[in-house]
Amino acid sequence: MPDQPPPPRPPDLAAFRDELAADVRRVSERLRTLSATRLAAPPGPSPDGWPDHASRAAAGRAAAQLLADAAADLEAAGTSSGAVAPERRTLPVLPDLAVGDQVAVTGHDLLAALAGAGLPFAAEQGVRDAGRALADVRRRL
Repeated sequence: MPDQPPPPRPPDLAAFRDELAADVRRVSERLRTLSATRLAAPPGPSPDGWPDHASRAAAGRAAAQLLADAAADLEAAGTSSGAVAPERRTLPVLPDLAVGDQVAVTGHDLLAALAGAGLPFAAEQGVRDAGRALADVRRRL
C-alpha cells in the first residue's frame, strides 16, 4: 500500500495563532463579565453541531478542558523522542465565576505550547478542534 501524503497544512500558522489568541481573549473576557445567573443559564444552540451544555459556565469548562488537552498533546508531540504520551489532566471544577479565568489560563498555555513547538502534525487535529470549540462557545455566549 503506497504511503498517502498527509492532508495539506494551513498556509499561515501565525494567522491561526492570532485567531486563537483573539478567541481566548474574547471568550475569557465575556465569561468574566457575565453574572452568576447568566453563567448558570444554558448557552444558545450550536450552529456547528457542537454538544449542548447545561450552562454557559459548563460550555466554558468544556472548552477549557479541550484547550488543556491540546496543550498537553502538543507538548508531548514536540518532545525530542516523539514517543512521550501526553500527560492530560482533568481540570478542577471551579465556581462558575472563575470559568473565564480557567479559559484564559488554558488558552494561554496552548498558545505558549504553539509558540514553542510550532504545530507538529501529531497534535494538529486536537489543537484545531480546541480552536473550533472555543469559537463555538464565543458564538453561543
